[in-house]
Amino acid sequence: MDFIGEFIRTIPDNLVALCVAIPLLGAVFSGLLTESDDTARWGALGASLLAFVASLALLLDFDPAAGVQAVDTLPWIPALGANLAFGVDGISLVLVLLTTFLMPLIVVAAWDHADNIRGYLAAFLALEAAVIGVFTAQDLLVFYVLFEFTLVPMYLIIGIWGGANRRYAAVKFFLYTLLGGLTMLVAVLYLYQAGGAQSFAYDDLVNAAQGLSLVQQRWLFGAFFLGFAVKVPLFPVHTWLPDAHTEAPTAGSVFLAAVMLKMGGYGFIRYCLTFFPDATRELSLGTGTGFFSVPWMLVLAVIGILYGAIVALVQPDIKKLVAYSSVSHMGFVVLGIFALNSTATSAGVVQMVNHGLSTGALFLLIGFLYDRRHTREIALFGGLAKQVPIYAGLFLVVVMSSLALPGLNGFVGEFPILLGTFQAVPWAAVLGSFGAVLAALYLLWAYQRMFQGPLEGADNEATTDLTPREIGIMVPLIVLIVAIGVYPQPLYDLVQPSVDGVLAAVNGQ
Repeated sequence: MDFIGEFIRTIPDNLVALCVAIPLLGAVFSGLLTESDDTARWGALGASLLAFVASLALLLDFDPAAGVQAVDTLPWIPALGANLAFGVDGISLVLVLLTTFLMPLIVVAAWDHADNIRGYLAAFLALEAAVIGVFTAQDLLVFYVLFEFTLVPMYLIIGIWGGANRRYAAVKFFLYTLLGGLTMLVAVLYLYQAGGAQSFAYDDLVNAAQGLSLVQQRWLFGAFFLGFAVKVPLFPVHTWLPDAHTEAPTAGSVFLAAVMLKMGGYGFIRYCLTFFPDATRELSLGTGTGFFSVPWMLVLAVIGILYGAIVALVQPDIKKLVAYSSVSHMGFVVLGIFALNSTATSAGVVQMVNHGLSTGALFLLIGFLYDRRHTREIALFGGLAKQVPIYAGLFLVVVMSSLALPGLNGFVGEFPILLGTFQAVPWAAVLGSFGAVLAALYLLWAYQRMFQGPLEGADNEATTDLTPREIGIMVPLIVLIVAIGVYPQPLYDLVQPSVDGVLAAVNGQ
């Protein structure tokens, strides 16, 4: 009893570790320690809800102005100075909250999954634990190991439970992201050695990076950037994403789009900007000479915005349309991050949360429809608003969120990104704004073809509306989409002090 009391007393000091450990223990329980599918379902739901409660406890005790907080440290590889160190600042906290908020909804959405549900849910819980570890790691070696480990459960989710071409999509996903991560590993080891660091602790490596020459910063920035750009994914290393989304099961697509892509954006802010400030300013704002007089990061972001939107416009498959829309919307995130001012970069972090909610909701709704019709071809639908009005109404709200309608969450991220970018590099903001126009075109045109017009065909007439369970999954998402759109200030209050600290490091302040 004394042990239990002591453990309870230490919980407030170990909330970050609990956010990582709870889903990991849930994965072990659901996948290995029970033979009952129903027990595995309830165990997974309980673990995901406990992790969400732990993240809310972190939020309640969080001071946005105090930097990294709730740090937990355990020795790991003493010879290398590597420790299992986890903590949160405002940037990582909002991404942890996004992850833990979505996971119970994903578990409930997968409730009726019939094929090895125990392994399926265990893979998602292991993935949740690894992603939270990525967002909270305060040791770069731990960050890298967890960053790469996320490939394993997602590879299994796509490769075992995906569609007809699942093996091709899973291997493509694995190779792209593994190779991108290996370049980062080389850079991590070089930084550790060349900078004379005594450990892999984040603060030690920031200090070690200060002694790098501009040429070294450029090469290391490029190596880190490639690893994160694949994950975002940023043009031209994005081609794994449409295949992965198309073949992944619904829950896999939700987690991939809503959470995993954010690891790339988080990595840009946490590592590229702070480790390599001189190279960041050159490549983001074109402050150098010759090749480095071009703001290459903003160029790639604008290309991603426009390319993803144009390709989405011609997709016959609604799921692939949303996959390419993610390329475009994550381009806005990259644009905001590398505009290097408080308005745009803070909005880039907020937009990661907004994209997670909106695109996660879209993939859920597409999955609900696929379960009924076993097709995602836009041309095979039509007039569904008459047959499934609740589904059509929720779909319309999420579409409006994704195209950044004022009053919904997409607008309060996308507009400040363009505003802040205009202050830094006006032409990038002007070109990027065409992505918002194209988003309205491809999303509303798809909605019109699927839900408006006459209801024709026996399959459309037999389509049923959402069940109470499906409505229950969507309601929390819709509430947050509206709440953030109406009053985004609490989210910005969490994020902006941490962003300002990163930008101060970039500007040498």
